[in-house]
Formats: sequence, C-alpha cells, structure tokens
Amino acid sequence: MFAGWDWATGSHDVTVIDQAGAKTDRWALAHAEPGIVNALARLRRHGDPAGLPVAIETTRGLVVDRLLAAGHPVIPIHPNAFNAVRPRWGAARAKNDPGDSFKLADYLRTDGHQLRTLTPTLPETLELQALTRQRSDHVEARVAAVNQLAALLDEHWPGGKAVFASLDSDIALAFLDRYSTPADAARLTAGRLEAFCKRHGYSGKRPGSVLIERLRAAPTAASRLGPQVITRLIGVQVRLVRSLRVTIRELDAAIAEAAKTHPWAELIAGLPRIGTVNLGQVVGEIGPMLERATGCAQLAAETGAAPVTKESGKHRQVNFRHAVNRRARQALMTFADNSRHDNDWAATIYNNARSRGKRHPHAVRILARAWLRVIWACWRDKACYDPTIHHTTNKINKAEGLT
Repeated sequence: MFAGWDWATGSHDVTVIDQAGAKTDRWALAHAEPGIVNALARLRRHGDPAGLPVAIETTRGLVVDRLLAAGHPVIPIHPNAFNAVRPRWGAARAKNDPGDSFKLADYLRTDGHQLRTLTPTLPETLELQALTRQRSDHVEARVAAVNQLAALLDEHWPGGKAVFASLDSDIALAFLDRYSTPADAARLTAGRLEAFCKRHGYSGKRPGSVLIERLRAAPTAASRLGPQVITRLIGVQVRLVRSLRVTIRELDAAIAEAAKTHPWAELIAGLPRIGTVNLGQVVGEIGPMLERATGCAQLAAETGAAPVTKESGKHRQVNFRHAVNRRARQALMTFADNSRHDNDWAATIYNNARSRGKRHPHAVRILARAWLRVIWACWRDKACYDPTIHHTTNKINKAEGLT
C-alpha cells in the first residue's frame, strides 16, 4: 500500500492506493487536531504504519512530525520534481488536491525505490536549527528597523544620523534618546557632547570637536511635523532597534549553550574562523543532511556547493544550482569565506580559483566544496577537525579541480 498526502495550511487530502495503482481510500481533512487524529487512525486500518509509506511535498512541519511519530516511512517529494512528472498523468498538467494526493501516492508506487526516506533529525540539531533561524530573522528585522530609523532621520533630523558611524550602536541610540529633535541639540557644544560620550562609555576615538562638526555639517531638515511628533516617531523606532539588539544577544547566548551540548558539534568546532553562531548555523542546517547523506557528493549538491551539469553529445553546460536549502548554503558560504582569512590551505584554494578567472562567489563555492570534504570526513570518522591531517598537498590539488 502507498499513501499520498497533499498538505496545505488549512486543509489536507489523503489517498491510499494498492500495488496495482488502484485507489483503495481517499478523504479530505481540516488542519485541526480531530482531523489529523482521524487521518492517522484511518491510515492504520490499512495495515502496520511501518509498511505504509507516505509521500508528501515537504520535509518538515507538523504533519511530517506526526507521521514519523506514528511510525510511517515519510518520503519527501520536492515540488520541482513532482511538477516535472505531472505529464505522465495527462498533458494538461491538471491540478487539484484529490488529484495531487493520488499522483503523490502513484509516484511513490512507481519510483519509490529511487526516493529517499526521511529520517528523524536529532532533537539537538533541530534546536540549533530553530535558534539560528530565529536569530537570522531577528537580524533581518534589525536591519529593516535601522533602515527605517535612518529614513526618519533623513527626513526630520539629519544631524542625529551624522554624528556616529553606526546608527544601531549603544552611543547612537543613547544620543537619539537624549537629542531626538534638532531643537534638543541646538545648544549642544563640543564639550557637552564629549561629556555625554564619556558618561555613556563611548568607545570611539573621535573627540567632541569632530563629532560636533559632523552634527553642524548635516543638512537642515524642513520637516513640517511638530517636535512632539518627531520625538515620538524617533523614540518608538529607537526602542524597536534596541529591543531587537537585546533579542539577538539572547539568541547568541542560547546558540552558544546549545552548541556546547550538541553531540557532534565538537567535531568541527575547531574549523578556522567558524565562530559560535556560524558553528550553530552549520550544525543546524547541514547537520540533517549529514545524518542522511550517503556521500560527500550528495552533501555538496544539497548545500549548493556543487553546480548542475547538463551534457549531451558535444554540448556541455555547467549552471549554478538553485534548488537547494538556501540557509544551509548561506551558513556554509559564510564559513568558507571567513576561513580563507585565517587558514593558508583555504586561502590557496580560493586564490587559485580566482587566478583561473572565477568570480568571488564562484571561488567561495569551490572552497566550500573542499571544506565539505573535511566536514564529511570528520562526521564519517567521528574525529575532531585536525589541520595536520586534513590540510595536505594532495587535498589542495584535488580541491583545485572542483568547479
């Protein structure tokens, strides 16, 4: 028996077929606890859950977790792959929920031997993944909030933006708290500004005379809003930026603690310039791939470190790989790019790629693929990273040939 589960945020459709492809059961359910409980019970009527695989177009989520907990083999189908095989059920590529659940089950019946079965990821890996993803979301929110603050200042108080180099620094936010309008800073002098900086622990090396000159050189705003409204707008935005900085620091601490207790994070913790947060990102995003990968080539493909090659006769085309886990690729590329600044082996691979005419992103991907060989070896052998073992001339020569 084979099952196809067409999922959505509000409702689902499930179809069960036999080995001949005949439909034996089909039903729709709402995305609610009674519907999911009844669906799992209805699937159990068709036999042992371990013998009833379920095809679904996702690798994660509540439905996947519940199916795995119930004992069903879950086979994730990539939407692109599923769309590519739709013509086998009709040239029109018709699409509806009942039809899709049947097609998923039928695709599993005919091609299941070529599809991988989802294995539950370690809870510690999922925790790191959740923490690092939320941190990335908060960093994006902080960037957006700082940009909004900069836009407010450009329109209503340009001098408040010009004094300090980083608008989301402690000293810049404290300055905007105290001097939230041009009128508040009208009587400010170099001495007073320097005293203000000293009280707030300003770590910059610019004297008050330089800072006050920046303030005076800024354009004068012609805002028609009253000072009370400007104070309110800037004050609210400053509090938003400050709160996001607090949450990011809290997440940084949580990531560091989770990385310490992860069962295999120590294997790659010694990689050059990986850092605590990036270590959490690599473990959280690449960890699930490592747990199911059968080789380094598969790992390179899923992380986007390997290109897509299309070859037929005399025609050969090598393209950038788009269908990947983008968070995993970003985590890996961040590490690879940082590593070349503190590791001769990594710098050699990167520089050789650049000398062959590769652009910076391409050269970083080449280096990332070389690092994946090292990460894979650490995972496979359960051995901590050791530069004296991994950084050999032979490995450099192999890495230089990667594209």
